[in-house]
Amino acid sequence: MTKNHESAGQKLLQTWRKLEKKMMGRWLFKKIIANNIPYTGSIKADVQILEPGQCEVLMKFRKSNTNHLNSVHALALSNLGEFTSGLAMMTGLSPTIRGIVTNINTEYHKKARGHLLAKAHVEIPNVTMPKTEHHIQAHIYNQDDDLVTTVTVKWLLSPQ
Repeated sequence: MTKNHESAGQKLLQTWRKLEKKMMGRWLFKKIIANNIPYTGSIKADVQILEPGQCEVLMKFRKSNTNHLNSVHALALSNLGEFTSGLAMMTGLSPTIRGIVTNINTEYHKKARGHLLAKAHVEIPNVTMPKTEHHIQAHIYNQDDDLVTTVTVKWLLSPQ
């Protein structure tokens, strides 16, 4: 008898698919994220689309995410990009692959104000060697569809 091993990403994807179309389902998914990843939950972002290799996350304007210039704080933007790209990556990985973020680079193109939408489209790598590096990006857009931030995340992936 074999055990069904699911990765954390696959469990999240399964939970998302159960909840996304239900009344209060997306709200409940956000609460599950905040409970399991408290720092990420602090920005109160709402997942809009989640499929293996693809994720879109909306971060509504909140005073708690701003800096002294009344724009969205740099680390809130980096957090949003890492979260979005991480969901896209993790939901597509095989349960036999483990990954860890080893570097995050955030490039700020213009001040981020208002509601923001982060998008990540990730090519899921075929990992056969330990310590395989894979770079993915999330692009964050303002309400005018202007690119405000690009977050590049370096993953170190290995077969278990």
